[in-house]
Amino acid sequence: MSMDIDDVSPGGSPILVHSREKDFTPAQGESHIEAISAHIERHLGPISGVLHEIISDLVHIDVHVVPASEPFPYLRLVTSGMSDLPMTLPEGAPGSAYMELMVTLPADWPISGDAFEDERNYWPVRLLKTLARLPHEYDTWLGFGHTIPNGHPAEPYAPGVGFDGAIVLPPVTAPEGFGTLQLDDARTIEFMSIVALYPEEMDLKLKKDAEALLDRFDAKKIQDVIVPGRVNVARKRFGFF
Repeated sequence: MSMDIDDVSPGGSPILVHSREKDFTPAQGESHIEAISAHIERHLGPISGVLHEIISDLVHIDVHVVPASEPFPYLRLVTSGMSDLPMTLPEGAPGSAYMELMVTLPADWPISGDAFEDERNYWPVRLLKTLARLPHEYDTWLGFGHTIPNGHPAEPYAPGVGFDGAIVLPPVTAPEGFGTLQLDDARTIEFMSIVALYPEEMDLKLKKDAEALLDRFDAKKIQDVIVPGRVNVARKRFGFF
């Protein structure tokens, strides 16, 4: 694998170009799935099912489905298996080398097998799996405020979907205790949310920084729930933001 700094954004963020040189490496199986499952149920609610991978490269990524409930009116999809291997953190980088990811969706998001045959329904699952494997494919890491485009050049995640990139953020709609899991082997797993972005929002983050984008999110009361067709906080209207 190689990872080259191709450019630096006006906001000071390095723009990285990944090129994988690793051969397919079968995963050895998840080592902490029971602890992760218990953590999810303790903080988010009962798991209704798990989307299992049949063939896994490097790490075995399963996706746990937590339906909406009265306390939490959202559908949650949470990975397990990403944390089986450490990410490659640069020296002095904040946070843990072990991470799992979550997407939060509207309660009525279609999640049946038939529904997933339509990429417009399946793309959040594909996004989770892709990003959960990315640090291990390219010997890199994910952390707060990191943005990942959907290809180079970026393309919409599915037909009719306006989002073509994502940002890594804390799971703000989950209970505070959900963010970290301390394992018996002293490993700490961080749980982070993936939030889909419009092209203009990605540009805003790169030209300025994550805080500029999050200020716009706060102003529009946008949290970590992926809502198709939501307001684009970086699009100009009538000459003003």
